[in-house]
Amino acid sequence: MEVDGEARPFLLFSKPKSNRRTEPQPQVQSQPKPPKPDLSPASDSDPAPTVVIDHGDTCSADGAAADALASFADLGLSEWLVDVCTSLGMRRPTAVQRRCIPRALAGENVLGIAETGSGKTAAFALPILHRLGEDPFGVAALALAPTRELAAQLAEQFRALGSPLGLRCLAAIGGFDSLAQAKGLARRPHVVVATPGRIATLIKNDPDLAKVFARTKFLVLDEADRVVDANFEEDLKVIFDCLPKKRQTFLFSATMSDNLRSLLELSGSKSYFFEAYEGFKTVENLKQQYIHIPPDGKELHLLYLLSKMKEDNIRSAIVFVSTCRTCQYLDFVLQELGRPAVSLHSHKAQSQRLSALHRFKSGQVPVLIATDVASRGLDIQTVDLVINYDIPRFPRDYIHRVGRTARATRGGLSICFVTQKQLTFKHARLSETALCKL
Repeated sequence: MEVDGEARPFLLFSKPKSNRRTEPQPQVQSQPKPPKPDLSPASDSDPAPTVVIDHGDTCSADGAAADALASFADLGLSEWLVDVCTSLGMRRPTAVQRRCIPRALAGENVLGIAETGSGKTAAFALPILHRLGEDPFGVAALALAPTRELAAQLAEQFRALGSPLGLRCLAAIGGFDSLAQAKGLARRPHVVVATPGRIATLIKNDPDLAKVFARTKFLVLDEADRVVDANFEEDLKVIFDCLPKKRQTFLFSATMSDNLRSLLELSGSKSYFFEAYEGFKTVENLKQQYIHIPPDGKELHLLYLLSKMKEDNIRSAIVFVSTCRTCQYLDFVLQELGRPAVSLHSHKAQSQRLSALHRFKSGQVPVLIATDVASRGLDIQTVDLVINYDIPRFPRDYIHRVGRTARATRGGLSICFVTQKQLTFKHARLSETALCKL
C-alpha cells in the first residue's frame, strides 16, 4: 500500500487523513501493478491521531507498588469475570493486563508487546468477554493466530474464560472439514478463532459468509509480528474486506518487528501502545546454557540429557529442530530406543498434530520433538526444559522457543547444541540472550 509516497504494510488501525498535497515523483516500473485496496478502518471524522506509548517503566516507586497490588476488579471488569479469573487461579493481573485491559474497555486500539508467559491472551480476551456479557451477539470478535496449534489453544482459553457466559467459540483451522466449519460460522458464534488461510478460504468459497462479520466489534492478531510478517497478506485482505470500518483492533506479541512499528506510526485516534520489551531479552527466571559438541554428537548428547530428566526432576521437555525431516528422524530414534516421545511438524495431518500435542500436554509422554510450529504461544505448565537441537536462524525465533518454559513465575532451563561452525553464528545472533557454556 502506498501511504504518502512510501511503501507501507496494510493498515489495521484507522488511518488519519492528510491535508498535504505532494507532487507525484516519476517512477519507473517494469510492469503496471493494480492498486491495493485500503484495508484500514476509518472513523467518520478522521481525527488527528493520538497514540499513547507506555514503556511500562514510567511509574514512580509508590505508583508501581500500588499498581502491582491491583486486582482484576480494579481494572473495571464485570464481577462474573473476576470470579472466573479467581477460579482459574489468576489471583492478580500481570503488568500487560493491568495496563491494557482498562484501555481496551475504554474503546481504544491496543498494541501490546510483552515477554512470553506474561498473560497477553487474557489481556485481550477479558475485555472482549466483558463486552459480550453486556451485549451478547455473534460474531463479536475475530481472533487470528499464525499456527493451527496456537489457534486451537486460543479457542480453548476463550471457552474457559467465557464458560459462565455460555460462550460459543468456533476454531476455524486447516486439517479439518471445511464444510462443517462453514456451517459453524453461519450459526454466528460469539467468537471466531482462526488461522488467516482457513478463514479466507471459507469466505472465498462462500461469499455470503462475509455477512457474518458485519457486526464484528473486535479484531485480534495474536503473535501479531508473525501474522503481519508472514505470507498472510492476501488472506488478510480478504478478511479485512469483510470487517466493519468501526472496530477495535488488538495486536499482541512477545517480539517487536518493523511492520508492527509501522502500524504504530500509522495508527489513528484512540490507540494505546504498551511495550515491556527490551530487545531480544528472555525472562529472568530462565537459565540458559549451551553445549559445544561435534556435529555427529548431537544424538548422543540429546539421549544423555533426556535420560537425566527424572533424576533432575524435569517433568517434560521440548526439543526444537529446524526441519520436518530431522523431527521425524529423532522421533524414530527415540521410539526405537524405547523412549516415549511425540513429534509435531507441518507434514503431519492436523488430527495427528493435535493428538501428539494432547498426549504431551496431558503428561502421557514427557518429550515433544517439534519444529517452530510449536514455538509460538503454546502454554504448557509442565515444560521445564527446552533443547535447541538446531539453533534458530533469528534471535526472535530463539526468544519464542525458550519462551515455552519459565512461564509466568515458574523457572525453566534452555540448552542449545552448538557446533564449531555455529560458534560465530551464535555470538553474532544470540549474544543478547545471556547464553553461558554448560
